[in-house]
Amino acid sequence: MKALLSNSPGLPETLSLAQLPEPVAGKGDVVLDVKAVGINYPDVLIIQDKYQFKPERPFAPGGEVSGVVSAVGEGVTHLKVGDRVIGSTGWGGLAEKIALPAARCIPIPDAMPFDEAAAFIMTYGTSHYGLKDRAHLKPGETLLVLGAAGGVGLAAVELGKAMGAKVIAACSTQEKVDICLAHGADEGVVYPTGEFDAEGKKALADLFKKACGPNGADVIYDAVGGAYAEASLRAIGWEGRFLVIGFPAGIPAIPLNLTLLKSCQIVGVFWGAFTARNPKANQDNIAELVGLYASGKIKPHVSAHFPLEKGAEAIRHLMDRKATGKVVVQI
Repeated sequence: MKALLSNSPGLPETLSLAQLPEPVAGKGDVVLDVKAVGINYPDVLIIQDKYQFKPERPFAPGGEVSGVVSAVGEGVTHLKVGDRVIGSTGWGGLAEKIALPAARCIPIPDAMPFDEAAAFIMTYGTSHYGLKDRAHLKPGETLLVLGAAGGVGLAAVELGKAMGAKVIAACSTQEKVDICLAHGADEGVVYPTGEFDAEGKKALADLFKKACGPNGADVIYDAVGGAYAEASLRAIGWEGRFLVIGFPAGIPAIPLNLTLLKSCQIVGVFWGAFTARNPKANQDNIAELVGLYASGKIKPHVSAHFPLEKGAEAIRHLMDRKATGKVVVQI
């Protein structure tokens, strides 16, 4: 089978296509014929050895896949050959086949196409866990989403609306804001990009304050980091919750006096660890997400498709912040 491998730490251009033996289903495992792979920011980090996990090389990136079960290992009873599933892999997804524990596979509705299925679990799972379990978002509250046109950001926009919040989408271009408005955001704000001096940081904070209004945001969903984190935190409301999602603009340094002045919380969101530590709660959340998809309240927005041979270009596309919604590699 073909697989796109990382042989040494580096940027997407270091990945290379190779032939590997087909995997075999061990005890408790299934083998999937991979149909689509969702590309996520951890794929950018893991190939550079900058992620929480460092797989032994060579390995294929790709943390979530959709496909068809082609083999079933001993002891697997809830899946059979021919089932359509989503697989949470961590890595290894950018390959024609993959073996993984059956417990990491979720049957998908017949009406869900493979590209949407591969764009579903990681982004909606992260955003749902953040908004529901970490921020406890309530109907009528104001939610500010940074990086709102990205994969997790757009999922947060849709889920925030489904949970009854007023959603303000913050993006780097008006085109991206328009995509968020089409997916249910109530309002949008365009923020500048680049390096910020002291005056620029103040202007950025004023921009977020104006967007959130005099009472500030009840919940801030920060999928950007860098200077945007502190600037947006200055727009948080009393007893607000600031969700730490990711750092494509860099890891921020937050003055903790801001948390005292607003009596607010800075809350970490590590969905991957949550799924391992509390699998039952995660299963309940996924069932809720599948129900929201079936009812039409959420729908993955796949903005770009790449073949396996151009999987490195797919990761580069995301790394360069050209993506809106999700990037998917189809196999």
